[in-house]
Amino acid sequence: MKIRIKFRKYGSMKFIGHLDIMRYFQKAIRRAEIPIAYSEGFSPHQIMSFAAPLGVGLLSNGEYLDIVCREPLHMNAEEMKAALNHVMVEGIDIVNVCALSEDAGNAMASVAAARYTVVFRKGYEPEFDWKGQLSEFYNQLTIPVIKQTKKSTKELDLKPGIYELFLKETDGQSSIEMLVDASSAGNIKPGLVMEAFCKENGQEELQKAALLITREDTYGDRGTEDIHQFVPLDAFGEAF
Repeated sequence: MKIRIKFRKYGSMKFIGHLDIMRYFQKAIRRAEIPIAYSEGFSPHQIMSFAAPLGVGLLSNGEYLDIVCREPLHMNAEEMKAALNHVMVEGIDIVNVCALSEDAGNAMASVAAARYTVVFRKGYEPEFDWKGQLSEFYNQLTIPVIKQTKKSTKELDLKPGIYELFLKETDGQSSIEMLVDASSAGNIKPGLVMEAFCKENGQEELQKAALLITREDTYGDRGTEDIHQFVPLDAFGEAF
């Protein structure tokens, strides 16, 4: 049985990298006595797949992990969620557990978009009127940037991959919310969008600690090539 697990990552756990999160879940699943399936061969490993890796220093309310469980499975979704939360450390909470159909794509292959909330830390706000300039920036026909890769630099247009970008006011705090392409082909980082926004308004560099970024959720696409229909990855599953 294919199982999709949705979890939050917050607090000091934001400093733990993706590979260590993978190792952590391998141990947590054993402690929770989840009957996970193992690969065959000389070095068996737990069958699991994570969605888009989260950068170090980012918070998240919508991370996803797929596992394969042996059958018969003697626990339902709520029991599995409770068993996992019982062994979680502070900084990781299991939000939802659901079953996937046999033909469902794995978490990594299913990622199409991600929603982020970006806050400027106190004392690190841009010098220009960023609240007033955000709509003008987004309404541009193109948003060209130079992206640094491991081997070279290349110019690309961010605009087609930014599906939403707007100012949000919550309890007196101003933030920027964006929905961006997170597929393997696009994968736009919120930090790159913010760098382009600041450069467009005459501020060449952002200070390293300027942004507090939270990934609100990760989405698959149930739409067509022309019309997107983004839904959270756990919407592809069902209770069991």
